[in-house]
Amino acid sequence: MPSFDIVSKVDMQEVDNAINQTVKEISQRYDFKGSKSEVTLEKESIKVLSEDDFKLKAVIDILQSKFVKRNISPKALQYGKVEQASGGMVRQIITLQVGISKEKAKEIGQVIKDTKLKVQSQIQDDQLRVTGKNIDDLQDVIKTLKGKDLDIDMQFVNFRS
Repeated sequence: MPSFDIVSKVDMQEVDNAINQTVKEISQRYDFKGSKSEVTLEKESIKVLSEDDFKLKAVIDILQSKFVKRNISPKALQYGKVEQASGGMVRQIITLQVGISKEKAKEIGQVIKDTKLKVQSQIQDDQLRVTGKNIDDLQDVIKTLKGKDLDIDMQFVNFRS
């Protein structure tokens, strides 16, 4: 029976490369001369530390542009709130979205059901499997999901016919 999986993954090597490029650009830019700003990768999150809100926003803009250049969707990033850090600095934690949460999976499943196509979706851990008898129906599901804005970075993998 034809099927495909809906997953949400980011290439951690590309994330690391984007962060390294951001750090390099910060060290070379004139508006960051003599200021303390740092970007560090921790397991599944990125910690951005800077002197003030303005510089923090600038660092995040640089980071986002590097992510886009490396084909990492901005939807894969979940921004925490800006908090005060020691020494008058400000910090923001950006979480990388890896896997699809149960709530999001249910929402995607409902969108698939609303298409009225003869396909079934089932939640498997942090991904969703969609099966159907007709390959065209599966392709219509992919097209529908790409057209919807679900605030999640989705990839469609393991397409089997």
